[in-house]
Amino acid sequence: MPESPLSPESFASTHWSLVLRAGRQADTAAHVALEWLCRRYWFPLYAYVRRRVPDVHEAQDLTQEFFVRLLEKDVLAAASPERGKFRSFLLTAMKNFLANEWDRARAAKRGGDREQLSLDWDQGESRISLEPQHELTPERVFERQWALTLLDVVVERLQREFIEAGKARQFELLKETLTGDRKAVDYAAAAPELEMSEDAVRQTAHRLRKRYRELLREEVAQTLTDPAEIEDELRGLFEALGA
Repeated sequence: MPESPLSPESFASTHWSLVLRAGRQADTAAHVALEWLCRRYWFPLYAYVRRRVPDVHEAQDLTQEFFVRLLEKDVLAAASPERGKFRSFLLTAMKNFLANEWDRARAAKRGGDREQLSLDWDQGESRISLEPQHELTPERVFERQWALTLLDVVVERLQREFIEAGKARQFELLKETLTGDRKAVDYAAAAPELEMSEDAVRQTAHRLRKRYRELLREEVAQTLTDPAEIEDELRGLFEALGA
């Protein structure tokens, strides 16, 4: 499947709740939006499967087959908006797929003429190899990787904004402050290169962190049906990172 021509901005206002409602009416836009969401958040699900399936190629085949079926079948019609979270929907759908279709999927010839998501397996394996060896359950691995993926997406969005504003170097020098460690950057040393005063650099870093938090909330909101759940979702994500 070729890459979707849609940019993240194309669905900046398309929340999971809207996808669910449109999906119940077999809306073409909902299908495209679902595909976009899957492209963005495929890796945590792959990490979950890899935790359950030792063989790399089998895990890749199962993950690809899952997304093929997810995008082919009317799965959205069975999704419950009351459950709220896109990540919960994905994980539950994958568990059902593995429980009900594992043997059939392993025996079937996957792919063929059917559309498939274009997924970067090599990058996925590189990311998995960087993870420390631990005894986390597949579910905990999924939650941790979901949180990491979401934060990566937010940083990429923020970086793109700075690049488009002609401030790429500002981002490169100040991005370390996004971790919350204000001492990670020497503002006095950065000031001459940015042709700013030390105080101006400090204020720029403050605005960077503020915009990061705004984008983080926006990104989380896109995966929920109820904006009131944002704070709980954020707490859960950061708890997963501490696992």
